[in-house]
Amino acid sequence: MEDEDLWFLPGPVEDDLPPGAPPLPMAPRKALFDLAQWAAAQAALSVELARLALVFGELDARLRLAPNGARHALALREAADLSWWTGDRLSLDRLSLWTALRIGSTDDTEQALARAGWAVRRLGGGAFPTDGLAAFLDRPTDTRSEAAQGPEAGALANLADLLADADDLHPVTQAALLFHAWRMLGAPQSRETEAAVLAARQAARMSRRPGQGALFLPLALTGGSALRAAADPAKGLAVWLAGAEQATLAALLHLDRIEAWHARALSATADMSGRTPGLLVTAVLTWPMITAPLAERETGASRAAVQRNLDLLTDRGLLREITGQGRYRIWSAAT
Repeated sequence: MEDEDLWFLPGPVEDDLPPGAPPLPMAPRKALFDLAQWAAAQAALSVELARLALVFGELDARLRLAPNGARHALALREAADLSWWTGDRLSLDRLSLWTALRIGSTDDTEQALARAGWAVRRLGGGAFPTDGLAAFLDRPTDTRSEAAQGPEAGALANLADLLADADDLHPVTQAALLFHAWRMLGAPQSRETEAAVLAARQAARMSRRPGQGALFLPLALTGGSALRAAADPAKGLAVWLAGAEQATLAALLHLDRIEAWHARALSATADMSGRTPGLLVTAVLTWPMITAPLAERETGASRAAVQRNLDLLTDRGLLREITGQGRYRIWSAAT
């Protein structure tokens, strides 16, 4: 074929470009993060890091001794507050009912509830990110097939390499790195939620007994100030530590209220016969918002028995009905 018949301009016959490379200058490759800068920032903020570790240690110890359901309730609150930071704006009662009974979803909120529900499951238990990023994020585990990873091809491998390279850093600093990295690498529709949950779970590895007390480091309970982006490692880590400390203190205050309510509930129901009152108290601790169908499922009692006990606990000042309706009522602990 003659050159004048071509509808494109052919490239040079002789060049030094590798096969398939664009005929443009290639930018030098560099790491996403300078780990030396993050290590220096960690050293400079050692006092703040120690203060956060102390507060988290108290939360960790308290949760090992907390009433059944306290960890799940805390995960629900963190996921609900996280949804406001991401823009999904889900209320605690709506998320609780959707997580428990899969009700309350609409076309507008289906994806938001799915993301928040995933966050609740990951914050409430299971393996840590270091046990396998693909499994943690519900991605294909066959890393040989980049096509199976869709728009994130290579992202998980890059994140795993970053985590391995940062092994000498404190888990809280590793968490900050994971958060910022996945916000850059993850799929747009879910990366904000996933980045925060990855970080919250990774930071909890500083526990003396990982997986037995606090399963995540709170980040969003006071509005998500820890989740503000900062390009400079020193500024970014300082904001991260301060925000996480405030969120952890908020979690401790929540535990104070829950434990005080639990002690009052045990005293107020001591004269009530049967298993239903005790099971209902545990259900209220597990689910911040509870309905009659949910209480029926959690206690195994009949609808009539559940309704009778809900009314009794309300009369004794342990529960409050928050809808003011005669039907489709919702109760919460009167802390």
